[in-house]
Amino acid sequence: MASLSQWAAGARPRTLPAAIAPVVLGTAAAHLLGRADAALAILALVVALALQVGVNYANDYSDGIRGTDEARVGPVRLVGQRLADPRNVKVAAFLAFGAGALAGLALVALSRAWLLLPLGALAVLAAWRYTGGNNPYGYRGLGEVYVFVFFGLMATLGTQYTQAGAVSWFGVLGAVGVGAVASAILVANNLRDIPTDTLHGKQTLAVRLGDHRTRILYAVLVGVSVLVLLGMALSTPWALVGLLALPLGVRSVRTVLGDAAGRDLVPVLAGTGLYEVAYAVLTALGVVVAVALR
Repeated sequence: MASLSQWAAGARPRTLPAAIAPVVLGTAAAHLLGRADAALAILALVVALALQVGVNYANDYSDGIRGTDEARVGPVRLVGQRLADPRNVKVAAFLAFGAGALAGLALVALSRAWLLLPLGALAVLAAWRYTGGNNPYGYRGLGEVYVFVFFGLMATLGTQYTQAGAVSWFGVLGAVGVGAVASAILVANNLRDIPTDTLHGKQTLAVRLGDHRTRILYAVLVGVSVLVLLGMALSTPWALVGLLALPLGVRSVRTVLGDAAGRDLVPVLAGTGLYEVAYAVLTALGVVVAVALR
């Protein structure tokens, strides 16, 4: 039976920045419009974290029962390493999805952003279908698209919309930035797993692109996050405070482009996650300063 620490590791905490960053930046975008709401931001954060944990447990369950996780390096695999009953891991995934759904209902009701209700249901379905079901899209090279859409565009703009009742170009560009970095986390993860995914027929985007082009894709995604900051600076030059996070991103890019493989890529996941949070927090800090100086 898995210990509490193994269950916590199975939730893959290194991926949680992908849930935190879009809420921070979406709230900053709402604040730039003068309509930030801390209570709604907290609810949005609960939704995002619950979905992230849910998709991590769902991925552990689905990959584990398919045998894909049996020889992986990296974080704990509850099912693949036979640490927990697969049924319990599946229940944990759906409990997380349920918590996210309840928080999402409260968020929609309080903000009256009813448009987000079907989108939230789609997010939960997409989270399960990533590696679950008969034809999971994560096995067809579409995982990065899911992350970009749901943990970039939808999470950031949904956060802004529930607070401000509108979206802005600043919010759209911020959504693209954090979505690109969140996708880069998955790219680094799948780069590490190319050998085992190829062996088990898991056709991730990394497997389809191959080692070299996957490394280039990672660097491009980090580069996109920098370029959109320049666009956000058109709304307020203070957004460029986000560039202070760049050394964290550059460090991970150097590791990836330096042909690191296997366990040597594990620190890149944490490093990219740290870059994403720093990127969002520092950009949000710039927005706070800009609004205060009006």
